[in-house]
Amino acid sequence: MTQAPRSLDVSTDDLRYLVAVARVGRMVSAAALLGVDHTTVRRRLDRLEAALGVRLLDRGADGWQLTAIGRDVVERASRLEGLVEQVVAAASGSDVVRGTVRVAAPDGFGAVFAAAALARVHTEHPGIAVELVTSTKPLSLRGSGFDLVVSIGSTAGSRVQSELLTEYSLRLYASPEYLAARPPIRDLADLAGHDLVFYVDALLTVHELDLAPVLGDMRLGFGSTSVFAQLEAARAGAGIGLLHAFMAEGVEGLAPVLPGAVDFRLPFTLSTRPDSPAVDAVAIVREALRDEVARRRAELLPGG
Repeated sequence: MTQAPRSLDVSTDDLRYLVAVARVGRMVSAAALLGVDHTTVRRRLDRLEAALGVRLLDRGADGWQLTAIGRDVVERASRLEGLVEQVVAAASGSDVVRGTVRVAAPDGFGAVFAAAALARVHTEHPGIAVELVTSTKPLSLRGSGFDLVVSIGSTAGSRVQSELLTEYSLRLYASPEYLAARPPIRDLADLAGHDLVFYVDALLTVHELDLAPVLGDMRLGFGSTSVFAQLEAARAGAGIGLLHAFMAEGVEGLAPVLPGAVDFRLPFTLSTRPDSPAVDAVAIVREALRDEVARRRAELLPGG
């Protein structure tokens, strides 16, 4: 019969190595974070798995992924980092909130809103290190190392705590030169035959953004995974862009097209990883993101 692991056989320092790998997904990156070489990380994890008698990590396409048991272990072990920070604060007589918070967000929201909120957090709380990762594709909190994720649409999964952060508008815009060279666009039927500037259909992984069919007979003329490239392509006359209003409204070189008829409202969802070690720091960043969108609601929903 297999002997159950004993708590004395499990090194809390080895658990710290596991948490580091769970955070960054790669042993080399975790080694740099911990100030050791990657063979040390591998050796510590082997020892931890041997002590627990279970497999904690599997190699995936994008690095190391936690097993189901590994996720449960990390969820509990992550609290050790918070306890250590509290011990350090108590010993130094300081109540400064410390910790690293990694935020994932779509590139447009990340650059325009999240960056401002995170910069303010770091200024007001120097003990908090902030990291921003931008991507349009859905990002899973499970085993990914993100503490907070802003995503388009709803987030599925019982292991995350999600809330509506804000809605935002997608509207049509084109360069004045593009519009002047073509017949006037007075209603949706007049969009037929125009080139659409939007996401690459084949690479669109967020179903809420599958909006091109709603625009009738427009054809995708310029596709990009970057909303910044979409905006610049529309300004350069590549077609009519279905763009984030918070990026395109009032921008020089862009004019609204059918603003009263085309106004898609999509949600940004904010999800929190429940096993994040920097609980207090995550709460501060979450509140900063909420404040940022509340204060700038007019940019997200112009005229709304």
